[in-house]
Amino acid sequence: MMHTELVGEPLLHLDSRRLLAEARRAVPEAFDAQGRLLSPIAGMWAQPPAWFNAVSPIDGSVLAELPLLGAAQVAAGVEQAAAEFAPWAARSIEDRARAIVEAVAALQVHRDLLVRILAWDIGKTLPTACNDVDRCLAGIDWYLEQMDPMLDGRKPLGLVSNIASWNYPFSVLLLNVLVQALAGNSVIAKIPTQGGGVSLTLAFALLRRAGLPVSLVGGRGRDLSEALVGHARIAGVAFIGGRANGAQVHRRLRDTDKRYALEMEGVNAYAITHFTDWDALGRQIRAGFDFGKQRCTAYTRWVVERSLVPRFVRTYVDTVSMLRVGNPVLGAHVDFGPLIAPTKAEELRSLIAEARELGTAVLYQGELAEDAFTAGQERGAYLPPVLLFGVPRDSELYQREPFGPVDVLVSVDSEEELVREANVSNGALVASVATDDPELAQRIAARLHAFKVGINALRSRGDREESFGGRGGSWAGAFVGGTHLVRAFTDGPHPIEGNWPG
Repeated sequence: MMHTELVGEPLLHLDSRRLLAEARRAVPEAFDAQGRLLSPIAGMWAQPPAWFNAVSPIDGSVLAELPLLGAAQVAAGVEQAAAEFAPWAARSIEDRARAIVEAVAALQVHRDLLVRILAWDIGKTLPTACNDVDRCLAGIDWYLEQMDPMLDGRKPLGLVSNIASWNYPFSVLLLNVLVQALAGNSVIAKIPTQGGGVSLTLAFALLRRAGLPVSLVGGRGRDLSEALVGHARIAGVAFIGGRANGAQVHRRLRDTDKRYALEMEGVNAYAITHFTDWDALGRQIRAGFDFGKQRCTAYTRWVVERSLVPRFVRTYVDTVSMLRVGNPVLGAHVDFGPLIAPTKAEELRSLIAEARELGTAVLYQGELAEDAFTAGQERGAYLPPVLLFGVPRDSELYQREPFGPVDVLVSVDSEEELVREANVSNGALVASVATDDPELAQRIAARLHAFKVGINALRSRGDREESFGGRGGSWAGAFVGGTHLVRAFTDGPHPIEGNWPG
């Protein structure tokens, strides 16, 4: 069942220390005697040689200490996780489903705690944290109902490795893990380095209690990549992250027989021409700021017919000026909170400053909601919305996904220029075109180099039966979602759709 409200004592009256104490009572096996988190590997809780701090972007406080495993320890963990595959795959789909149902029931029992910790973990507002957890729970319920025909004639691969970004640890990473396990695989996942590890460790503890063959390891990506990508016992890899790291993973996998699905970033563009429905566009602009645009499907590039630029800017400013940015766990309403870390906010501030020095105009600069912070609170990770115009072509903001609330406006004079500027990043996950002319909309949409193209509407990743992938440099390997996700990590007679080399 989907929820939007928390029960019991509201988060506003709970600080992170009390939340962690509540977590220790709920899953004591996940902690050592000093209160540090451990790694669940093949049914055992591994003691790391060192830990690293999970720092909340909300106020810079240390939420918990997470395990920092070394390469050899993770390689041994891969062997142990791979050994869980055969007995798990030998169980009937009905038996595996019963174990998944038990795990989901445990997640439901502790749902409110997971939501509250997730909010502190990565700076989500309570509604966005609720949505992340609830989409995972509803999603696996759907797969439980649909899995039998999806698996007809198919067999699991073995041990599947998951390396994912921090922004959607439940609705993307944990859901993928549950589906891969339901399909008969054993699974190992890496804690996202930048955040999400506390809530994920608690969730994995609950999955282990239900007997699922899932393992979670923490450590530096450069130390663990050999074990989690190149190890001979890894049969498949699911990756979600940036293009640089994704390209390295792809180079390691493309000449092997390992199955892979690699989701990488792209600049998602919204092209606007011959258009008049500005109220509808304003609603889309507002919706697009969910989680501060820290999403792979966020639209941050607006390519607009020159004559429409003044009307677009007025719509944008009228809409975005109503957004409130502040501490997401205080009583004051905010639309989004911090970026994942002060270093990310500083990176974007530096890129904006460099662009301004090169002649970029700042058409809108938002402000933080002063009543949405505690006195003296650390604010380094907070960045209000910015709209830039005239960004030079050699600027990083012109060609790269900012992964934050920084929008770039590009003015164009022709359809050819509109399409070219919308396709600036050699492939994207989503794109949209806004126009009053249905034939023109279809013609432009067919030329946009994105996996999903919306017409007068935003496109999202999608849930359950809707497939998801990317074109160009935004994706490599099998597409996912619904039947595609199951086929991506099983073998059988049906073809696997994807974005393959050549």
